[in-house]
Amino acid sequence: MKKSTILKAVAASLLVSCSNPKETAEPVHPENFYAVEKFADLQILRYKVPEFENLSLQQKELVYFLTEAALSGRDILFDQNGKYNLRIRRALEAIYTNPNEDKNSENFKNLTVYLKRVWFANGIHHHYGMEKFEPKFSAEYFKEALARVEEGKLPLAEGETIDEFYNLLKPVIFDPAVMPKRVNQADGQDLILTSACNYYDGVTQTEAEEFYNKMKDPKDAEPISYGLNSRLVKEDGKLVEKTWKVGGLYTESLEKIVFWLEKAATVAENEDQKAVIDKLIKFYQTGDLRDFNDYSIQWVKDLDSRVDFVNGFTETYGDPLGLKASWESLVNFKDLEATRRTETISANAQWFEDNSPVDKQFKKEEVKGVSAKVITAAILAGDLYPATAIGINLPNANWIRSHYGSKSVTIGNITDAYNKAAHGNGFNEEFVYSNVELDLIDRYADMTDDLHTDIHECLGHGSGKVMPGKEDALKAYGSTIEEARADLFGLYYLGDNKLVELGLVPNNDAYLAAYYNYMMNGLMTQLVRIELGNTVEEAHMRNRQLIAQWAYQKGKADKVVELVKKEGKTYVVVNDYEKLRGLFGELLAEIQRIRSTGDFEAARTMVETYAVNVDPELHKEILDRYAKLNLAPYKGFVNPVYEAVKDENGNITDVKVSYEEGYDTQMLRYSKDYSFLPSINK
Repeated sequence: MKKSTILKAVAASLLVSCSNPKETAEPVHPENFYAVEKFADLQILRYKVPEFENLSLQQKELVYFLTEAALSGRDILFDQNGKYNLRIRRALEAIYTNPNEDKNSENFKNLTVYLKRVWFANGIHHHYGMEKFEPKFSAEYFKEALARVEEGKLPLAEGETIDEFYNLLKPVIFDPAVMPKRVNQADGQDLILTSACNYYDGVTQTEAEEFYNKMKDPKDAEPISYGLNSRLVKEDGKLVEKTWKVGGLYTESLEKIVFWLEKAATVAENEDQKAVIDKLIKFYQTGDLRDFNDYSIQWVKDLDSRVDFVNGFTETYGDPLGLKASWESLVNFKDLEATRRTETISANAQWFEDNSPVDKQFKKEEVKGVSAKVITAAILAGDLYPATAIGINLPNANWIRSHYGSKSVTIGNITDAYNKAAHGNGFNEEFVYSNVELDLIDRYADMTDDLHTDIHECLGHGSGKVMPGKEDALKAYGSTIEEARADLFGLYYLGDNKLVELGLVPNNDAYLAAYYNYMMNGLMTQLVRIELGNTVEEAHMRNRQLIAQWAYQKGKADKVVELVKKEGKTYVVVNDYEKLRGLFGELLAEIQRIRSTGDFEAARTMVETYAVNVDPELHKEILDRYAKLNLAPYKGFVNPVYEAVKDENGNITDVKVSYEEGYDTQMLRYSKDYSFLPSINK
């Protein structure tokens, strides 16, 4: 899945206080529907599921069963993100719910915030920055609190004492030098040995790369995604893949997922959708990546179903080598009215491909099967929960996209929640240069941000050709280059008169808001997501800085974009939007060449030159200015709750949706009802 993350997420904040756990949910006030709570650098929001009540009973049942399948995979991601995550989460939850704890002590309050961060990140490392959280409670308190918990409620290994358990976890939680990053992308280091993710064990980067390179056949026209659904370990001196499948690693959760998928198959909307579910079940049962290809192809072909879903090992951002996929799920249904916009874009896909500034040899002669829609998210799970993308394009296999097409979606109700939560928070007033830009943003930003996401997903990821055998040639730089390619495709066409002709924007000035926002974010405001002194690590952030810095540097002689001082503060000023569009086009052509030819050295130079390093003085200024706004740079969501209404015979007669559940209540319920994996998974 190629994901789009929202640029305005940095600004989308409301002020609410951190709450203690509640036994019962409180009514949601309509005037403050979206805000749940705020802690650390995070804000929790709600999202609505409009039109759910108007789905047919069969569609509601389908959503319900798929939702249960989605939530059943929760523990998988925790374990993928770090081998100790499940044990740490369960230990913290045992302390948090222990009635004998002093809930008013500073240590307990700090442990509460730490646990909430662990829930949010699905582990002990920041979901975006990848660095390990620094606990504000003491190691001594943690040891004492563990001792106050009933032993049977702690995730102890067989024969393990509480003291031994504490000694195991102490350095993992409290020592900043132990497992400092979940994913390390620093050039020149062994990316596996320096990453805390749980995709490899006892294996070096060189060994892993050689292991999978030997498997690949450059002549294979329909390759599998080698390593996608397994952990690579060394046993008795030999490299072995431990496959995630029923009967293999993670079987306890996968069996539950299959159980609910089988129920979903009984209420599928049509035979094509039933075939999709059946093929996914087969893949989970066999772990065979050829079966995954069959499922992906069938999924792309299913265009008539209103209800749709993603469920499985999908994204590779969490693997420093970009091979192994994290588990995630999204259940959704089509927003019929809003989809008209994306259908217009996809219907003109060939025109956009033909008229891009990319070298002809890297363009697709025929764009196939580009389907696009705006969806309403019904549930978020795995690597899409609590933080989620706002746009998705699948499948990731380039040959499937070339031969069968792809599905692109914009998640309309999530974008709407971000926008409504951000209203009036003062972010733009602090960082936007003048009233001219503020007026542009006020009039056009929501529209053009949605449109940029649409083009990024519908066309950007599906554009261009990759030469045979070059699919994974960019290695650790692949994700950043791919996201830059899709972003640039969207940026370039936002400024094209074609969008006015198609009725997607009202005039030729609308794109100015998107260009200004993008440059401001890439050059300045996304830095609020990084701790002072750190470099840029996350692929989407690297992508945005790469584009903004490259355009800024290349346009310096003509002062296309400037960083100017006003009243002691730094601002972005765009002096020539037309030339900026030309720079975006020039960079798009080069990024596509790099992607198409698998030019690793060019990718490395591009990313390391423009995407990684941060000006420390500017960074400090941005952080100081942002701190005064008292906003949270990261957003995530609580899910709605679905309840199946049954008659006396156990038949479902309706499915009700409610929004009252709070963050900690939901997380503890999920840990109780969907915690299927053992604490130690080998």
